[in-house]
Amino acid sequence: MNENQLTRISNYFVGFVTLTIWSLLIWQYLNEGVPSHYLLQNPEYPELSNWWGALLLPVLSWALLGIVKKRIVNSPEESRPLLVKQVVISLVISLVYGAILSVSFLYGYDEVSSVLFPGILFLALFFRVYRAEFLLGFILSMSFVFGAILPTIFAALIGLASAIVYFVVHFIWAKVSRLKSTKQTA
Repeated sequence: MNENQLTRISNYFVGFVTLTIWSLLIWQYLNEGVPSHYLLQNPEYPELSNWWGALLLPVLSWALLGIVKKRIVNSPEESRPLLVKQVVISLVISLVYGAILSVSFLYGYDEVSSVLFPGILFLALFFRVYRAEFLLGFILSMSFVFGAILPTIFAALIGLASAIVYFVVHFIWAKVSRLKSTKQTA
C-alpha cells in the first residue's frame, strides 16, 4: 500500500466521520436538542456542548490518521500489509472496547465500566494502546454517548498513562533480563 492509497483511505474515513457527526448533531438538534455534558458529571464544572464534536472529530481523525499514515509509510515496504492489518484490527478493537464501556456506563452497569477502565492500563502492559489508532477508535466510539470533548480528554490521559505503563514495565523487564543474562554468563 502506497502513500496515495493511504491518503485516499484517510480522506474517505475523515469524510465518513464528518458526515456521521454532522448527521447525528442535526438529528439531535431537530429532535430533542443537542445535549451537553459536564466534566466529572458535576454541574459546577463547565458545560460542554456536543456541537464541539462537529469540529473536533474531523480534525482529530485527520491528525491521528496522519500519524498512522506516517508510521506505515516509514515502515519497510514488505511489512506494510501486516502493519495495515494490525492498524485496522487495533482500530476495530478500540471501537468495540469504547462502545462497551460507553453502553455499560449509559445503562448503569458500573461493575463492567469499573473493570474496563483499569483494564486499559492492564492491556498497556502487553500492547501499545497509546498509539493513534487505539485512541481514535476509543474517542469515536465514546463520542456518541459522551460528546467529543470528554472522550478526547479521557483518551489523552489514558494514552499518557498507558505509554508510561508500557515503557516503564518494558524498561524494567529489559534491565532484569540483562541482569539475569549477566549472572548466567559469569
